[in-house]
Amino acid sequence: MQNYAFIPSLGMAPEDFWREANSFGWNEHMDGILAYMYTMVRKSRELGIPLTKEKLIHCGRSISFFPGVTDWFDRINRYGEQLTVQVEHYVISSGLKEIIEGSSIAHHFKRIYASSYLYSENGDAQWPAQAINYTNKTQFIFRIAKGFFEEHDERVNDSVREKYIPYENLVYIGDSATDIPCMRLVKSKGGYSIGVFDPEKNVRKKVYQLSETDGSISMPRRITPKTATSA
Repeated sequence: MQNYAFIPSLGMAPEDFWREANSFGWNEHMDGILAYMYTMVRKSRELGIPLTKEKLIHCGRSISFFPGVTDWFDRINRYGEQLTVQVEHYVISSGLKEIIEGSSIAHHFKRIYASSYLYSENGDAQWPAQAINYTNKTQFIFRIAKGFFEEHDERVNDSVREKYIPYENLVYIGDSATDIPCMRLVKSKGGYSIGVFDPEKNVRKKVYQLSETDGSISMPRRITPKTATSA
């Protein structure tokens, strides 16, 4: 999502930015998400370009989507109504929350869980408030299922008999390696995981790798009155 507006604002090609961020993270033994977030701050400061929440939200307005994404929400909501199922949509992303909030589909989500910055009194990005990567994405599956939505709510670790959304009602849609832990978790709990891919690149093998669960198979289950999608 940084490729659409933020990286071009630095005068860089996306491949150059990601090569620099990934190399920096590798050399400094950093988490990849923290490395790219730091690189965004550093490059902005070097060029004297303020990195503010408003700027990132504005960058989100330029995101373009694959065919079918923008009208997916209304279509699946109508389908849910026909089945007397309440559908809720969530995002769990290693991308930036601020950019997602600026996108044309942000209003469809009940919660947006994504990496984000802490801002100074002047509005400049100072420090990561959230850095969401591979396995720590899974905590948000538990938050959604248990209904403990706030990031600081430690009750997510509690055993809960009555789930806000039963795990078997979850449908997780993923497109990258950071989604693998969530996709495996959802399938292991009886839910459903769907791997999607860029139709132009047509890398179908990636889809199978995303949804592999060490041989386990999700069996069809009866849908109870509330479900959710998460991407």
